[in-house]
Amino acid sequence: MQALRWLATLVLAAPAVAQWNPPAAQWGKTDPADLRVMSWNVLDTICSTNAKTEGNNNWTACARVVAALRPDVLFVTEAGDNSGNGTGSGVDGTTALNNTIQYFLHGGNDQYHSNTPVTAYVQKYAPGYDLPYVFVSTVSDGFNRNVVLSRFPFVDQNGDGKSTLSDIPNVSATAWAPGGTGGIRGFQFTEIDLPNATYLGDFVFGGAHLKAGSQSSDHTDRIEAAQNVSYFMRYWYNGNGGGTPDPNGKINDSPVATSVLDSVTPIVIVGDWNEDEQTNGTKGPAEWLSFAQTAGGTSDGTDADGTDMTYDAALNYFNLSRATYQSGGKLDYVAWQDSIATLRLATIFNSGATPTGSMPPELVGFSGGTTLVSSKASDHFPVIVDLELPVVDCNQNGVADSTDLLLGTSLDLNANGIPDECECAAPIVYCTSKFNSLLCQPTIASSGSPSASNPAPFLITATQFLNKKNGLLFYGHQPNGAAFQGGHLCVKLPIVRTAVQFSGGSSTGSDCTGGYSYDFNALIQGGGDPTLVVGATLYAQYWARDPQDAFTTSLSDGLQFTICN
Repeated sequence: MQALRWLATLVLAAPAVAQWNPPAAQWGKTDPADLRVMSWNVLDTICSTNAKTEGNNNWTACARVVAALRPDVLFVTEAGDNSGNGTGSGVDGTTALNNTIQYFLHGGNDQYHSNTPVTAYVQKYAPGYDLPYVFVSTVSDGFNRNVVLSRFPFVDQNGDGKSTLSDIPNVSATAWAPGGTGGIRGFQFTEIDLPNATYLGDFVFGGAHLKAGSQSSDHTDRIEAAQNVSYFMRYWYNGNGGGTPDPNGKINDSPVATSVLDSVTPIVIVGDWNEDEQTNGTKGPAEWLSFAQTAGGTSDGTDADGTDMTYDAALNYFNLSRATYQSGGKLDYVAWQDSIATLRLATIFNSGATPTGSMPPELVGFSGGTTLVSSKASDHFPVIVDLELPVVDCNQNGVADSTDLLLGTSLDLNANGIPDECECAAPIVYCTSKFNSLLCQPTIASSGSPSASNPAPFLITATQFLNKKNGLLFYGHQPNGAAFQGGHLCVKLPIVRTAVQFSGGSSTGSDCTGGYSYDFNALIQGGGDPTLVVGATLYAQYWARDPQDAFTTSLSDGLQFTICN
């Protein structure tokens, strides 16, 4: 889709209950089904030798910020650098950094500091929140590593048996790709399995910390990495619009991928890309990653449909700054395939720009003062983007079923995770019909399912009525059983009458061969009655003429049914 640079905190249609209201110190998601991604250069804070104790320090500040913003997927750059943090030497190996991430999230006894208790950690400030799936990159520049932390598990999405990549496979020079990999620290990718009860598809998440520096060679390194990665996404994950990954055989993947991503599984990429697209005076890494060769093109872009991805133009909510680096400029980005994922909001968090009354509660109590949390945590501010993904929405109200159940706008009495209005329970016959003048007892029945979308008919039928008589079906929204014209009125007023029908049956004489049939789905889907919506429970009964009856009428029993999607 078009590579629009969306303004920060753009809020689209939202459920009635929202948790995104920064002025009121509410920093949660607008809709629980939105996917929140966050990219943050933590400036060496998360390393094994750092003191992991409560106080006016970078470790505590970082933990509080993550607890406050609660991303579903977090990408961390500049992790594991003990030398850079000034607390040790060298870069953490993958095991040491994995252990350190666990301390950062969950606390424990710190094996890197004589098993002293960790007293500052994410779950201390946000109990119940967790990022249990962690992938530490095996690629290092000798100083630090990148890390992906996720609420959801890593699961292979394209048949190559791998769900995580520390860097893209080597790309042979082709098209706009110069050849090579994803840069000095690698371009990580993780394939993430989203809950089927909420989402129609899954999610691929990529991230990188591209080469720093202002020399022309540094810029070239960033651009070549972005060009290789954009080709990789377009041809490997999306098959260049076809059904075969790497159709030109230019990506050295082993074992090879056997399928492309499905139409409801987007790619989202993030990271510190070390170049400000507004001030660099050229096409930088964010644009190469999002647009590939042709900005505004419709076939070579990195979106799933061949158009351009969108990269964020997030702003701080309060001071409207676009800077993600404390010294100024935007170096950190989030980009997504907007033909699948829709932006809900994008923002940059800086406690120094946040009014006291709007501060996330998780920051309150920081010993250095809440306004100094961000500057203590890192020299970068995190970028946060909430995305709307294709969701399971059986009642077609524009809200994920899981959100309906969470907010109580749908019931789930059988606790199977499906809104009750979406489950077509069999219609129920109730009440008692009236014997007619020939001592026959009319009977109501049905076939099919009441549905707002299924083109198949839902027939409400009746038999054992007198032949050659007019009759009709009427319905309402409440049951009844009161005495009426020598029988029972099975529907409570007010009622709605359908068109008069002729019972047919035997062409001569008088008998009980008459009957009626009405396609109620045609009425539901015709739109003539706005009360006939998904989830509505209705009660119906047939009435007919019976000239020999004391009240000259005949009545069937009642039918209860609920309209499904």
